[in-house]
Amino acid sequence: MDKVVIKEKNMKKLLTACILVGLAMTTLTTTASAGPKKGQKIFKKKFRKYCKFSGVKFARNHTQDEWEEIWEDGDFKAEAKRICPRLKLKKIKKSYWKHVYQFSYKYARDGVVPKC
Repeated sequence: MDKVVIKEKNMKKLLTACILVGLAMTTLTTTASAGPKKGQKIFKKKFRKYCKFSGVKFARNHTQDEWEEIWEDGDFKAEAKRICPRLKLKKIKKSYWKHVYQFSYKYARDGVVPKC
């Protein structure tokens, strides 16, 4: 009888551990996709009224490799201004740029096709 109680306790511990691992994996997956989603929201709120076109149209100006090179060279802000000349760079928080880059990379010319 004692062995049955011990097995039940171990099973409860194992089940709890599995649930915690599952929750952690879900959180990591959600966090990984947060950049492009947040970038899209930022584009809608901060870029669109100056650019007068959608974020996908903005992102499709380059391929993923081109966006990556622009980002790594530190030219992303300048390229955003070139694509959208009326954009007010001072109105975009420094912390927003990474998310807008991730959005641009995801929906680049050779990236994900947006759902209609």
